[in-house]
Amino acid sequence: MYTQRASRLAGAVVWTKTPTGAGRRGVLPDGCMDLLWSEGRLLVAGPDTRPYYPEGADRTWAGIRFFPGTAPALLGVPAYELRDQRAELADLWPAARVRRLCDRLEAAPDPATALEDIALDTAAGATAPDPLLRRLVERLDEGCSVSATAVELGVAARTLHRRCLGAFGYGPKTLARILRLQRALALARSGLPYAETAARAGYADQPHLAREVRELAGAPLGELLGGG
Repeated sequence: MYTQRASRLAGAVVWTKTPTGAGRRGVLPDGCMDLLWSEGRLLVAGPDTRPYYPEGADRTWAGIRFFPGTAPALLGVPAYELRDQRAELADLWPAARVRRLCDRLEAAPDPATALEDIALDTAAGATAPDPLLRRLVERLDEGCSVSATAVELGVAARTLHRRCLGAFGYGPKTLARILRLQRALALARSGLPYAETAARAGYADQPHLAREVRELAGAPLGELLGGG
């Protein structure tokens, strides 16, 4: 079972997942990065460009999902170094610090809240996220083109691409595709017909939607929605 709630850390979401016995689905690209806790391990989920399928037996997880582009400043590592990876936090931070955090989580009655507290403590001493990148996410999520957004933000295309690599793990065009995918999934889950979903999410037509969903999510839209 999956549950989530808004975090006390602005823009973040706290979530938990427990085994249900049902078949597991891949984790789809969403532009975000997560701090994860499971079975005594602290991990970082880097930005995905393809579906991620957890290895091994299904297990209980707690996580905090950060607004796109905000985790690298908090973690102190550029996003492109973690693209399509699940990394041990001890490989990114001093091992002694991570051991103390693991002990804290092991002793916590609610690991999800303890994980949120760790994120809040870390954010208090981290560099503030770049407000330009937040505006970039907002404009791309509204369906604006990368070129028009770059002009609006007053940033050269090459500079924007470099800054996106550090914040999101990939360039602005990939970010725009992933945000569009998430818009389409939300619309389709609401019951909107696929043709209208394609138009409202910003695809040229329904076949374009189908191709993009297969490429980024690894399965047809109907299967992702539980219909096949």
